[in-house]
Amino acid sequence: MGTVRTAVVIGGGIGGTVAAMALARVGIEATVHEAYPGAADGVGAMLSLAPNGLAALRIVGAEEAVRAVGHPVPGVVMADGAGHRLAEFHGFPGLPATHALARADLHRALTEQALAQGVKIEYGRRLVGAEEGLDGVTAVFADGGTAHADVLIGADGIRSTVRTLVDPAAPGPEYAGVLGFGGLAADDVAPTGAVAPAGDVTPAEPGTMYFAFGRSFIGWWRLPDGQVCWFASLPRTEPLTWAEVQQIPAEQWLARLRERYADHVPGERLLAHTAPDTLMATGPMERMPSVPRWHRGRLVLVGDAVHAPSSSSGQGASLAIESAVELARCLRDLPDHAAAFGAYERLRRSRVELIGGNAAATNRAKAGQAGPPALPSPEQMFGPVHRHLIDWHAAVPGEAQ
Repeated sequence: MGTVRTAVVIGGGIGGTVAAMALARVGIEATVHEAYPGAADGVGAMLSLAPNGLAALRIVGAEEAVRAVGHPVPGVVMADGAGHRLAEFHGFPGLPATHALARADLHRALTEQALAQGVKIEYGRRLVGAEEGLDGVTAVFADGGTAHADVLIGADGIRSTVRTLVDPAAPGPEYAGVLGFGGLAADDVAPTGAVAPAGDVTPAEPGTMYFAFGRSFIGWWRLPDGQVCWFASLPRTEPLTWAEVQQIPAEQWLARLRERYADHVPGERLLAHTAPDTLMATGPMERMPSVPRWHRGRLVLVGDAVHAPSSSSGQGASLAIESAVELARCLRDLPDHAAAFGAYERLRRSRVELIGGNAAATNRAKAGQAGPPALPSPEQMFGPVHRHLIDWHAAVPGEAQ
């Protein structure tokens, strides 16, 4: 094992919580410091965890707890704006199904698992600076408090403070040109006869997630209670902040969405059956462009702070979980933090930037800047991503000679 024995983790979201659990498994004591005064209960909309993310959760002992608060959606159907099926995929043998769940439920399950494993979480600790010394790094918080450890891990999200400490010239999040929305359609969504029954993709079949591209994009799947959960985008040249989006009544947003999705058969039908009080306005869709520096000295970035791919990828949470586990593995196997951070970046950069680039292309289609993405084979679409499994028991190689 390397020389690192303690870690300060900045950010108590998905990446930070998993990082602390993974570090504990390699004998590194990690304390999570979260800026908000309490746990993020009820925050966020729905997301999906792909097989690779679930496999990484298995390493930290959290897979079953997360499965219990989600539901499997192993099938994927791609369709056009008229509702005709274009391609189908029903999972890979030997891999678990993608699970859909509320972000709040995922966060709660991970937090409960971390606490049960002895991880310490401190709330109301907003980072304002970090001071490095020969014996470690000291995090400085807005409340005047400090925390000292061998390394500091920035898992503080897409507007990361740690990223600016690693590199003051680091890029910030990139706006994708669309605002994100979700909602719940009543369980009586039914075909209208506008599409031939053989090609119609509504009502949604349980266990299947649908993606329909036309002038606009919409995705949806059926929940266990029969309601249909959908997610869609509204092109907008100038971004609005999440707070600004929240100031506009749900009725107004729903009216704009219905206007946008008129003549988009699945979208028009789903939105017609959606009540304003079920609308979830998630704000501007953003992604991180390539970040030149992932680490400096005793500081390192993980998750959305360094590689947020936007929700179009369906991999944001899974990639954050993977990176948290890989960082712990590198700190376990390499002699010091510098070697570990270098290996961690080599293991992760090409993978996350490929997925982020694919998501950016999808975002351009959602914003009407390009046509629908080409439909590759299921193996091309999902294989390289979902088949990626971390070999926790294998030693991480050092710098190539």
